Amino acid sequence: MDVIPSLIDGIQTALMPINLGLCVLGVVVGLFVGAMPGLGSVNGVAILLPFTFVIQDLTGSATSPMIFLAAIYYGAMYGGAISSITLGIPGASTAVATTFDGRPLALKGFAEKALVTAAIASFIGATVANVFFTAFAPPLASVALKFGNPEIFALMLLAFSTFIGLGGDDIPKTIISICLGLVLATVGFDIITGEPRLQFGDPFDFFPATVDLIDTTGFSHGIRFLVLAIGVYGIGEMIWTINSTRGEVHMTEANVNFKSVMAAIREFPKAWKGTAVGSLLGFFVGILPAAGATPGSLMSYGVTKMLTKDKDSFGKGNVNGIAAPEAANNSASTGAMLPMMTLGIPGSPTTAVLLAGMVIWGLQPGPLLFADQPDFVWPLIGSFYISNVVAVIVNLAFIPIFLWMLRMPFTILAPMIFVLSVIGTYAAYQNMFDVWLMLIFGMGAYFLRILDYPLAPAVLAIVLGPIAEPTLRQSLLLSDGSFAIFFNRPIAGPITVIACILILLPMLNWLVKGIRGKRATP
Repeated sequence: MDVIPSLIDGIQTALMPINLGLCVLGVVVGLFVGAMPGLGSVNGVAILLPFTFVIQDLTGSATSPMIFLAAIYYGAMYGGAISSITLGIPGASTAVATTFDGRPLALKGFAEKALVTAAIASFIGATVANVFFTAFAPPLASVALKFGNPEIFALMLLAFSTFIGLGGDDIPKTIISICLGLVLATVGFDIITGEPRLQFGDPFDFFPATVDLIDTTGFSHGIRFLVLAIGVYGIGEMIWTINSTRGEVHMTEANVNFKSVMAAIREFPKAWKGTAVGSLLGFFVGILPAAGATPGSLMSYGVTKMLTKDKDSFGKGNVNGIAAPEAANNSASTGAMLPMMTLGIPGSPTTAVLLAGMVIWGLQPGPLLFADQPDFVWPLIGSFYISNVVAVIVNLAFIPIFLWMLRMPFTILAPMIFVLSVIGTYAAYQNMFDVWLMLIFGMGAYFLRILDYPLAPAVLAIVLGPIAEPTLRQSLLLSDGSFAIFFNRPIAGPITVIACILILLPMLNWLVKGIRGKRATP
């Protein structure tokens, strides 16, 4: 079956009133689910999965429920940037990198510019991914299968190589920050032996009165990334803002009108580099099984900064620093659907829930899905395009509502950030221990900022650590402990070499500057 006619038929089916209505409803629900700290696309799709049985009963088809869930997924990817920009709290782990430049730009009084950049970059990233998905699904799925443990670790090493530039010129502090994140990523159980690591028993044993209140399992589940992210960028940022202004915090004016939004749209081409990197890199990271949108967005941010001459502007409100992660997480979300549909392997936690829904509805994801179920596949792919258009329109239309949060005095906003952080953390895992841990991370982030340690490398390291460690150890098991496995394979080899060069160059430049500085000192 030809791709173009099949896609046209799929879009026509997705535009049927019932399916179009479900697209709009799903996008709006996903938008607010994604903006609510602690929820995100996984929780939204999982919570609303039972509702799809009602949709199936009404429509008599498995296509409409899947369109609804996919629209929620799309909306949540857009929505994650909202609280990241307006409150400084990532709505989901996929939007953490958006806080790096989105929040500073909002505090400068250009929140509408940040939100417009995020929305348009998300639209372009998703559109690029949709085109790749439509045109190259089978061959790209076969490429993803060729990525074994050595290739995935080489890709993670390449991501780590971009971290060196995220901390500015202070290379030692950047490396310490990365190591801190990697240590936190090892908390839990050893992936090979099953032995507990860095758990220290129940950390609240010395407070007998808290046993019933906290109901903790200690660190047995490891450090959950969302707990860290909300603590660092919610509580930590709130404390830093209060301290740096001595309690006299005045929010920037957030007046917005049609002209300011149109002006922000006209200025979007300045973010072309971040959008291009995020769209391409996000998709190809997204198609890797179990990678997901979070690593893609973080890697895209690092690569964009590495390719930009004005590196010092990152972290201070650079539009490319907003466009890169937002294009990437939307591109990766579509990419993650590819291994799910063509191989039956979920590419992210959210697609794992979608995969379960497909199985429940009697569908068998895998290589034969496109041939055996074209009436399901092509309307679903068509809904990707429709949901993407609906999402960008809704997102731009709701900008005045989002900016309303910035008009509130900080005396009201700070308690709201605190409450949302606590509620979001508890809602995600229903565990008070994680709430206490989130508060501790917030205080720790505040002290690290006082000591001028970059936070971004630590946050990025804790994301990729759980992916890098098992792939490294399993690769070494395959090679009997030889690191040559990362250099003598056709895909892993070039990636590893490039990563090593990118790691060594900044370190050599730092050493040369240090030597020259000592010689110049009388």
